[in-house]
Amino acid sequence: MKLRSLYVESQPQLMIIPMIDIIFFLLVFFMMSTLYMVEQHVIPVNLPQAAAIQQDKPSSIHVTVLENGSILFDQEEIPLSLLSKRVNMELGKQFDTVFILRGDKQVPYGQVIAVLDGLKQAGAHRVSVAVEKAR
Repeated sequence: MKLRSLYVESQPQLMIIPMIDIIFFLLVFFMMSTLYMVEQHVIPVNLPQAAAIQQDKPSSIHVTVLENGSILFDQEEIPLSLLSKRVNMELGKQFDTVFILRGDKQVPYGQVIAVLDGLKQAGAHRVSVAVEKAR
């Protein structure tokens, strides 16, 4: 005669579905709470309108050296000798103007360097050179 033991012989089952529900609930809770934290720092205000406003982000001006060697200062063709005067005028309007130098790949290297040197001598501190992404 076999006596039954008082211990349960079957293994306890781990229910994973309720655990997944709780994890998703916590994920949604933390996502929503971080969104509300960001919005707490913003106070809604109806701002008045003004005719004279100033941009916070710096403006950018494209300086292009074409294949034939001519220089375009924001769509206007100018000679190299007048480049520094135009740069000084733009820097007088807004000091943190970004100048983007675009040179055709067929232009001699010295021509692009001459334009870059003209920008730097005129006081342009923020100059970037535009290129295309290699494929």
